[in-house]
Amino acid sequence: MASESKTDEEFPKSLTNICNGPLTECKECGLDEKLMCRYELKDTIIFIIPFIIAFVPAIIGIILSGYGLWLIPFVGYLLFFFLIWENRMLCSHCPYYAEEGKTLKCHANYGFPKNWSYHPEPMSRSEQIQFLIGVLIIIGFPVLFLILGGQYSILVITLVGIFLWLGVLLFRACKKCLNFSCPLNRVPKKTVDEYLKHNDVMRNAWEEKGYKIGA
Repeated sequence: MASESKTDEEFPKSLTNICNGPLTECKECGLDEKLMCRYELKDTIIFIIPFIIAFVPAIIGIILSGYGLWLIPFVGYLLFFFLIWENRMLCSHCPYYAEEGKTLKCHANYGFPKNWSYHPEPMSRSEQIQFLIGVLIIIGFPVLFLILGGQYSILVITLVGIFLWLGVLLFRACKKCLNFSCPLNRVPKKTVDEYLKHNDVMRNAWEEKGYKIGA
């Protein structure tokens, strides 16, 4: 159960399309202890710091290696990936995408525009594979050019940052993320089932694709 010491101010004023129940049920539900079903700034900070540790040194190393011009297409790819490609194949399946407003308010992509319609059904196998390929490109680009440029000390720092980032993802964020069909998601099925009982739109879409609660 959620802590009884929480006050109304600690819960969001709107849970539109995140769950069925009224705001007052948050205190009794207890899912906020298991899932990131309400936005908190600390989750974004914990998510972004390892990313910065990994990629800021990598960018410096790529510039020092003489391959700085390659950062231009890389930045273009990042914009395409986060705003268009990932936005559709991953983010559009998350209940945060169904919230009111034109921008996301989740821990990972807060403030990003919603460029597609909400898709409450789980990600397809194709979308899961595309997502993994997209992430591998993001990781592989700086690693490749640091090797080509002989920036091995910065490469070590970058790899440490990447593993730290992946560790935060897998052992914290992905264990509580609402985007259950993401290939990195690690929320236990029991918790997924419990959440789906609180979100009729998402549950119906998942059951239409063959998902069975309690199975």
